[in-house]
Formats: sequence, structure tokens, C-alpha cells
Amino acid sequence: MTVLLNRTGTGESWTAGGAGFRILHDGQAVDGRWGMVECTLPPGWGGPPQHIHRAHDEAFFILTGAVKFTSGREDLIATPGSLVTAPIGDPHTFANADSQAPASLVCTITPERYIGYFKELMTLRPGPSGMLDPNDVLAVMSRYATEPYRP
Repeated sequence: MTVLLNRTGTGESWTAGGAGFRILHDGQAVDGRWGMVECTLPPGWGGPPQHIHRAHDEAFFILTGAVKFTSGREDLIATPGSLVTAPIGDPHTFANADSQAPASLVCTITPERYIGYFKELMTLRPGPSGMLDPNDVLAVMSRYATEPYRP
């Protein structure tokens, strides 16, 4: 057994489009079979465009706040302790459901290749609202077997 992360504040971290990201597990210790990223969402953060993954599964564990998940036309508000899954082929997006308080979650990615998407977000320039341009986000997603979903 290997301890990979044992202190708050360790792990590569960055901000993109107002949201904070921190790698908790980059997949190296398990031959890339899975990875884990912590996401901190500022109040009212709108999230990425709705999308479908073709090569990886995701699971989201809510730590703080209220996170709105959308799949197709269905919405779900997840609160601390909730686990939401997005298997290959399921349309989804997520956003901070609260305009007054931040939210945070842990996202596991299987396999870990999609962590590269989160890292590439930091190369994008936010627009006047501070959010990233959805078309730029979708262009990055396309490099990771992910396509837009429009209900």
C-alpha cells in the first residue's frame, strides 16, 4: 500500500474559469486505471456545457454545498454525502446550485486520461464574465473522446 496524499493543500492545483481544481490521484500508481480530482465551485458557477464521454466513466462525491447535475433534461441537486455517477454515454454537466455559497466535490475518472482535460482548462482565457467560453471548453473536451450533448 502507498500513501499518495495525506495533507490538505498538497497535490497540483490551479484555477480555470473561476473554479478550483486539485489532483488528488494522477493514476500513476495504478497504471492509469483511475484518477481523482477535487473541484471547488464558486457561488453560481455555471459549469461546462452538457457533454457525453465515450472513453471514461466519472463519479462525483459532494463534499460541501449544493451541486446541480443535469443529464439530458433531468436535473438533480446533490448535497454533501451524495454520490453521482456519469457512465460512458450518459449526457451530463454540473454547476453550483447556490448563488451565495461555494461548493466542492471529488471527481473520480476511470481511466485517468481525462485529468488532462482538467489541466488543459488552465490554458483557456476566461471571457468578460470570468467564465470560460463553452466553445473553447468543447474543443478541449473533443481531444478526450468527449462530445457535446444538446437535448
